Amino acid sequence: MSLSCPKKALYAIPFLWRPITDPNYQGIGPRLAAQIIDAIILSIIFFIIGFGMSGSFTFSFENEAAYSIIALNALIDFLYFIVLEGTSGATLGKRLVKMKVVRENGSPCGIRPSFVRNILRIIDELPVLYIIGMILISRSDKKRRLGDRVGKTVVIKA
Repeated sequence: MSLSCPKKALYAIPFLWRPITDPNYQGIGPRLAAQIIDAIILSIIFFIIGFGMSGSFTFSFENEAAYSIIALNALIDFLYFIVLEGTSGATLGKRLVKMKVVRENGSPCGIRPSFVRNILRIIDELPVLYIIGMILISRSDKKRRLGDRVGKTVVIKA
């Protein structure tokens, strides 16, 4: 005769179940490395766009042309993070640093949480150099910035 016990019952008995204490949440260092890599990639993309719009390596834009290039670059920057994190869980920088964005429950990030966490990047970047984001990450047990908290996401080791 064998006895079986449902998993839910085991969770109710503290000495038979222990929560994971280190799910490899990623802090400031790895995130900064990924951000620098992403900034280099986006700078190359922006340079190519600037060259394509001006036909010269020494380009400058004025008036309406300047507004359109700034808007286009901002849109590409925003979509880069939303689409890559929302569909694959990681930007190119995060992949190289071997980390990814997931929901709090461990499921894939998805477009909506990615949108939320990245729209709040604007606040996390304040006043400069992600100061608010770094303070929030350093004070969070799950190493989450404001965008992660509101978007219900975490950045973990891939």
